[in-house]
Amino acid sequence: MKIEIWSDVACPWCYIGKRRFETALAAFPHRDDVQVQWRSFQLDPTLPEHYDGTELEYLSTRKGMDPAQVAGMFEHVAAQAGDEGLAYRFDDVVVANSFMAHRLIHLAAAHGKQDAAKERLLSGHFEHGRDIGSREYLTSLGLDLGIDAGELDELFSSDKYAEDVRQDFAEGRALGVSGVPFFVIDRKYGISGAQPAETFSAALEQAWQESRPLVMVDAGTADTAGAACGPDGCSV
Repeated sequence: MKIEIWSDVACPWCYIGKRRFETALAAFPHRDDVQVQWRSFQLDPTLPEHYDGTELEYLSTRKGMDPAQVAGMFEHVAAQAGDEGLAYRFDDVVVANSFMAHRLIHLAAAHGKQDAAKERLLSGHFEHGRDIGSREYLTSLGLDLGIDAGELDELFSSDKYAEDVRQDFAEGRALGVSGVPFFVIDRKYGISGAQPAETFSAALEQAWQESRPLVMVDAGTADTAGAACGPDGCSV
């Protein structure tokens, strides 16, 4: 079973959704048969490489939101994150364009480190005030993941994986993804938002059952077939 997750590194609900999904997956009996792929999405592709201001100022000015409303939203989201063991620090968030970070996630995927890269980037952005638009930070993170320095230099000095990121955007739009996180199971089931772990558990179970129809065991000969009843009566 394949699960694709459209998500942005700069999305606070995406990290919460990741944790809740992981809780459900850890309890899923068939988790070893589940393939998870992170897909790229940007909440604000027009954001400059770096924004000279705080997260509160960014949402207030560029999004036209009332500062008091934004502060209240931060408090609510931080409380939800805390319930999942995450320590959000919105005052320390560095507002930056996430496109380069998404390219790093694609490179990490080629090394089997996609989830680790996603985890580190989300934690760095929301818990540790790291700059997800900084080549220096992203290079350091890539090196920590065991990616060769030459590959990282090539990534940030070229357009490598840029088209892959854009393809993720396009596929997401084609599927109707307009907000994240968005979970797609076997390109058949869609789950929007950071739903409770119980919702993910129910979806995993339903998708698993429907993707694996009942297989009948050979009944053998008429003499050895098991007795059963039907609309016309019972076997003698």
